[in-house]
Amino acid sequence: MRRLSFLFLALFLATAPVALAADTAEPPTPTIGLALGSGGAGGLAHIAMLQVFDDRGVLPDRITGTSIGAVIGGLYAAGLDADEIFDLFDDFSGSELDALTGLARSEIKLLDLVPLRLGRNALFDSGEFLRFLAEHTEARDFDDLRIPFAVVATDFRTGESVVIDQGDLFLAIEASMAVPGLFEPVRHDDGQTLIDGGASNPLPYDLLQGEYDYVIAVDVSGNGSPNATEDIGITDLLFKSFSIMQGSIIRHMTRLDPPDLYLVPDTGGIRLLHFNRIDEILEKAEPAAGELRDQLDTWGIQPPAPSR
Repeated sequence: MRRLSFLFLALFLATAPVALAADTAEPPTPTIGLALGSGGAGGLAHIAMLQVFDDRGVLPDRITGTSIGAVIGGLYAAGLDADEIFDLFDDFSGSELDALTGLARSEIKLLDLVPLRLGRNALFDSGEFLRFLAEHTEARDFDDLRIPFAVVATDFRTGESVVIDQGDLFLAIEASMAVPGLFEPVRHDDGQTLIDGGASNPLPYDLLQGEYDYVIAVDVSGNGSPNATEDIGITDLLFKSFSIMQGSIIRHMTRLDPPDLYLVPDTGGIRLLHFNRIDEILEKAEPAAGELRDQLDTWGIQPPAPSR
């Protein structure tokens, strides 16, 4: 009997360190999928959300993006941090804005006053804008990215969403931001004619549902409306009409299958090409960023402990 007691004691002492280690091991960091929605210049609010992740010292496990969400998400996935993306767009004024539009500002004002009779498929040229972005990252292909990333475009002929997560990164971004009437449609490698992903999936968090512990969706579709005292031009009409459609799609999506965290930064009064108002946009986005910080605290995703 005494020999049996010694045997049990030996087994207990042998297994106790293993059990103690299991009890004291830190739980794994939850996995996060992040969806960045479409919304013109107001989508610069996405930068404020990415700054929260940078402050925590963690990265989303996958990012999906549509239109401006594809632009911001692609730069972040390529290795730029939130501050670097801010600096990039903070510099994006004057001649760079004209590069985006392919038109002088006086010509834009003229287009707001007269009917379109230009004999072309779009008002603006996105090519120079994308080349400007590409100059600031070494990534050219989805395989070059530090974070798994996917963009959403829309097949013009079928109306179906097209998810792109391989091949030419900036061609995919160009397709995702090809707002009908504003930017040229993009001919993809497989022969599809692609337009802005906002026409079919303006907030692509559904691509993340069920794959990660938590899914965060950032909706910036409510911007683009001029103030009551401002003139309404043709670009406002085109973009606001598109935004109304996107809002309807998002409301339907969130009713059927909401994300774990649905963030709606305030982008009121920010119009399509108001990139020069980046400081104001980020200031207005701070309450949503605070909501994200609080939720990350709840999920146990804390800032790194200071080194001793």
